[in-house]
Amino acid sequence: MNSSPRLNRRTFLRTGAATLATPLLAASTAQSHQATGTRVGEVTDQSAIVWTRLTRHSTRNNAGVPFKELKAGKGRAKAKMVAPPVQEIEGACPAMSGRVRVRYGLNEDESGWAETEWATVTEAQDGIHQFAIQGLKPGSTYHYVTESEAADGAKHESCLGKFSTAPAPAAPTDMRFCVMTCQGYQDRDHEDGHPIYPSMQGLDPKFIVMTGDLVYYDSNPPRATSLGLARLHWERMFSLPRLVSAMRSTSTYWLKDDHDTLTNDCWPGMEVGELTFNEGLQIFHEQAPLGSESYRTVRWGRDLQVWFTDGRDHRSPNTMPDGPDKTIWGPEQKAWFKRTVKESPATWKVLVSPTPLVGPDRDNKNDNHSNKGFAHEGDEIRAWLNDNVPDHFFVVCGDRHWQYHSVHPTSGVQEFSVGPASNSHAGGTPGEDRSYHKFHRVQGGFLCVELKADGGSSTIAFQLRDVEGKISYEAKFTRPLA
Repeated sequence: MNSSPRLNRRTFLRTGAATLATPLLAASTAQSHQATGTRVGEVTDQSAIVWTRLTRHSTRNNAGVPFKELKAGKGRAKAKMVAPPVQEIEGACPAMSGRVRVRYGLNEDESGWAETEWATVTEAQDGIHQFAIQGLKPGSTYHYVTESEAADGAKHESCLGKFSTAPAPAAPTDMRFCVMTCQGYQDRDHEDGHPIYPSMQGLDPKFIVMTGDLVYYDSNPPRATSLGLARLHWERMFSLPRLVSAMRSTSTYWLKDDHDTLTNDCWPGMEVGELTFNEGLQIFHEQAPLGSESYRTVRWGRDLQVWFTDGRDHRSPNTMPDGPDKTIWGPEQKAWFKRTVKESPATWKVLVSPTPLVGPDRDNKNDNHSNKGFAHEGDEIRAWLNDNVPDHFFVVCGDRHWQYHSVHPTSGVQEFSVGPASNSHAGGTPGEDRSYHKFHRVQGGFLCVELKADGGSSTIAFQLRDVEGKISYEAKFTRPLA
């Protein structure tokens, strides 16, 4: 990374860094100590969260001890490897204590910019501070710089980025956003990071939804059995140049699933080594700029409202017999979802779920609403959607390692599975089922959703793209406006 060409602020802001896989650093005389970059999350028409992290070194530990995926027979073998000290592992970016702040504004030349107060960060809190910024202008592009200094006052090089606020609720929605999921560290297919990131970045999306399984605590060695090893998974993944570049070019919304909470198909009360389920929840909230709520909804102009649900915090054990009391969402989240969907006047309504609601899934799975183990609640939600929003509601799901467009054969609920972040991570499908599938593809990629306002109508297009960004399948829907 040190050999990568230096970019000044003007070059970055004009190009959007669409094809760059280098860290984006503002000109200064000292090195940056933000090796894991910056993240902007939970953007509304007037607010955003800017995530910062102070690191001991300016770059990730590229020369550290590598952990390669082990294979034996069918499937992935459990890695029995003794990990060295965390900071000696390849990709490690240990935190440091010091201070951070954010400066931001509408003008590229920094005129009229506002700034936050300096915030103190410590190694114990992983060098992280999240700044909640209010009073932003709707439908606008903001440029920002994150600044840091050591505990002794030594200044560091700053990092820069940009993001867009949502349009005001009455403004027509004309934009695109991307959705991704399932990125294995050893399956990234390029040393600088997964190929979907420059592909998504080249589309200049208003935001990217990070839809769970963003790290694999259990199947990407070393297994996360402690706080330090869990944090390592985030450090090495999100210090990859392609991910650093993409996170600074737009805003994000973050959802968790099983592998980035604790372990495969996990639920509250479980433990892995020294790491508990509740600690997994805390780490995710630490690493993701999502505020205090794990389920929430956001409005993007007149024509789009998006719901983000949580499938881990409130679920019943997978081993519980199915019935009216068995749940993935929990009663409060389910009531909130039904109420807010019914109240929304948006032209298009989209649920982004970490796991499938439609599927179909494999017969041996028992962890989501398309499985027999949660059939009662799955049937309840699908029937409610069919009765209340039959023609302008869509589900986008992560978790599955293949792409599809499914229509549920009885409720008619439509679902798009975005597919894994790389081709080498694809697989596991039960096969094409024409009673469900309008499209089925076992490769990596992502979903791009485009909205266009055209006088008296609005069009939404769901584009399942391959890892290079080429459209493999597109479904378009148009509604006249009242």
